[in-house]
Amino acid sequence: MILAVLRLAAAIVLAFAAGKLVSKIKLPAILGWLIAGMILGPHALQLLNQSVLDMKWYQTSNHILECAVGLMIGTEIIWKNIKRSGNQIIVTTIAESLVTFAVVTLTFGAIFYFISIPLYLAAIMGSIALATAPAPSLSIVREFHTNGPVTKTLIPLAAIDDIIGVVIFFTIISVVSAQVSASAMPIYMIVLTPVLPVIIGAVIGIPAGFLFKKTASANLCLLELCAFILLASICGFLFNTYILPEPVLNFMLIGMAFSAAFSNIIPEEQLQVIMKKFNPILGFALIAVILNLGAPLDYHLIMGAGIFTAIYILSRAVGKYSGAYLGARLSHAPDVIRKYLGFTLLPHSGVSLVFTGIAVAALEGPAPDSAKIIQGTIAAAAVINEIIAVVLAQKAFKWAGEIPDGAECDSAA
Repeated sequence: MILAVLRLAAAIVLAFAAGKLVSKIKLPAILGWLIAGMILGPHALQLLNQSVLDMKWYQTSNHILECAVGLMIGTEIIWKNIKRSGNQIIVTTIAESLVTFAVVTLTFGAIFYFISIPLYLAAIMGSIALATAPAPSLSIVREFHTNGPVTKTLIPLAAIDDIIGVVIFFTIISVVSAQVSASAMPIYMIVLTPVLPVIIGAVIGIPAGFLFKKTASANLCLLELCAFILLASICGFLFNTYILPEPVLNFMLIGMAFSAAFSNIIPEEQLQVIMKKFNPILGFALIAVILNLGAPLDYHLIMGAGIFTAIYILSRAVGKYSGAYLGARLSHAPDVIRKYLGFTLLPHSGVSLVFTGIAVAALEGPAPDSAKIIQGTIAAAAVINEIIAVVLAQKAFKWAGEIPDGAECDSAA
């Protein structure tokens, strides 16, 4: 175990250095972290080999860090600020999710119909495609200090998008499983999977908020915050291990709900002080989480990517952009949101790989050929899409005029 911990520590240091190098050419540091993950992972140099990635302590620590990263989103979900946007965020989120699902499902449905591949695969691909991985875009927000309509829409949208994605994916998987293997995910699981993380986070976040409010010392608040993050993670582990039939809880969503709860209780000035103290921990957590997203990605898949992978990437991008544009138009959002929000929603890998693993596990027994199509298509797409998506997300913030003058230079320093 000591050797594995040293391997992880070395990988984090190397990823941090890669991020700095990438920043020198005015690209987001996250791109360096992702590439470092691929190079140091089990498919290349194997510093983070498969045995390390499979270790219980590694997976546990990564879930705790995911919970911490959720604070990037939750602390921005201040109800009084969101109310000013009215229904804009809700309408935009629902539109971009459902349009993405529809575009990818219909595209593959038409293709699979003519080549005699089961049509349920199209619906599974559509349900995987609608999910957005919030960490990459939000790391760009943090690195370049972006600010403006696109940034303010993206942050709460990321939280709602995760919930919609989980509901649709598990509903589709349950229906498909019932058709191909005579077993379906129980209805209560479809409901609990997106709702339970929110409940766990809120139940722990509310008393945390009142405790923070009474704590005068910023350093003591930081210690309390870390303790509550650990408590929220432990609750997630208990449900995953002993109550749910399989571990499906989203720990980043737990962190989002936890931090959203206490952020709406304490004064905004105190919240800023606490998060300033927490920033070094958040930075470390972000590098470790992104490194973990990159490690399972096999760069060899870029060369072997087939036509399904290309279609998946393109149809998902069309769905995300057109859905965001439609939602922004229906909700009368500013032009800058209509034009550029869709580009910030392209990152996908972390959520897509989790959903793919669950879909493959459900299909590999009764429909192994279908499982191989999903695994091959999404795995290759995760590698190619993520590199392109990170660059486009940064460009979108720049085109929207939300990267302050000098921020790119500061990030490269």
